[in-house]
Formats: sequence, structure tokens, C-alpha cells
Amino acid sequence: MALTYTLITGASTGIGSELARVAARNRRNLILTARSADKLEALAEELRTAHSIEVVVIPADLSQPGEVPRLWDAAVAEGRRINFLMNNAGLGAYGPVSAGKWEQEKRSIDVNITALSALCSLALPHLIETGRSRILNVASVAGFIAGPGMAVYSATKNYVLSYSIALNEELRGQGVSVTALCPGATQSEFFAVADMQSSRMAQAKLPTAREVAEYGYGAAIGQQVVAVHGLQNKMLTWLTRILPRTTIAKIAGRTMAPT
Repeated sequence: MALTYTLITGASTGIGSELARVAARNRRNLILTARSADKLEALAEELRTAHSIEVVVIPADLSQPGEVPRLWDAAVAEGRRINFLMNNAGLGAYGPVSAGKWEQEKRSIDVNITALSALCSLALPHLIETGRSRILNVASVAGFIAGPGMAVYSATKNYVLSYSIALNEELRGQGVSVTALCPGATQSEFFAVADMQSSRMAQAKLPTAREVAEYGYGAAIGQQVVAVHGLQNKMLTWLTRILPRTTIAKIAGRTMAPT
């Protein structure tokens, strides 16, 4: 019988690297991808040594045309079977739309929406054939709100949330479940990459990437469709059901504002 693998995007740091560690502790062979080959190789060696699993490294920049099909072809080469896809790669840009960060915002759309959707589309026939498969799409609590200061990012995560719920329903009875993991702000390199270290959110006491990864992994294994991490985040998503969207946007804008 062919070995099965878990494919994780954005695996070099933060939630992605912790998802890899959680999966490795559960004796899953891994295929890791991100832009940084050096970080991926270091993580792969750590996990091979600690857990005696197979780890394949495929560096890729998912914001670039053609990278998703290249990644998928490399992932399933040599007869590898994938039964868990973790779409964790994500980008954001901090600041008002008028700040003129379109190139950064476009990369966010390319990675958060286009690459995630393309990889799901390519993977699904394979996952259905493999059976008993899981998809974990990392969305965000930001996907429940309109987020002044990160308007594009919030909109992309709303897409991931809606897409994941719909996809899970489409796949009912076909042996594949889809989970949208919705963390709030988390200790990671995301704030530095998004240029938002000065925001009130970045200054708050935040959960660790490991906590979020362990929660998300468990939710996916348990076939939970929407998994919101943390009590405060659950309360926020509940408020979005009873308060007007414009009111929530005002609250979010204050949270995103610089300190």
C-alpha cells in the first residue's frame, strides 16, 4: 500500500510550521511547501529526526502564475497519495486602501484566494479517490467582518470561509471533509510581513501558533466545518449575527488602528 501524506502550504513559519509539528507527532508523512527553502529543509530535518517520518520539501511561491500546478505535480510524483491538504499560506497588507499598496494586496488575493482555490480544485479528484481525506483551509476571524485597515485581507478570508463551507457541503458523502480554521490574531511573523506591528492588535496578548495549530488539527480530524479558536473570538463571531455590519466595522477599525 502506498504511503499517505499531508500537504501543508506556508509551512516554513508560524501556524504552518506548527501544523507540521502536530501532524508529525501524529505519525503523518509530510509534504511541506513555502517560499523559504532553507527554513523548510531545517524543519524537515527536525521532524524526520524526531518522528521517523518521511518529509518531502517543495519550495514554491504561490503568488506566482503556474506555481500551484507545479507544486501539485511534484507533490503526487512517484505515486505519493495525499489524504490531508492544509491550505495555510496567507498574506496581508496593513493600512488604508488609499495608501497605495496594491501590489502587496494583489499578492494577498493571489495567495489567499486564487492559489487556495486552485490547489483544492487540483487536489479534490485525488482526495476523493484516496478516501477518508481532510482539507483544512486557514481562514480567520477577520473573515466574519469588514476590516478597515486590512480591507483586502478581511475580504479574502471571508471568501475562504464561504468557499470552505460550500465545498464541504458539495463533498458530503464523498469521503472528504473541509474545515475552515478561524483564528484571531496569533503570535507569528504575520504582523511583520503585513507591516502592522504598530497596530493595537499586535500589542495585545495573543495565543501561540502552536495552540492554534493543535486546535485546527483536532477540528479537521473531527470534521468540524467552521472552527473558531478562542472564547473571545467565538464571542466576536456571535456579535456579527446581532449587530449591524457597519457597527462591527467601526469596532474593527479601532482595533486595527495604530497605538
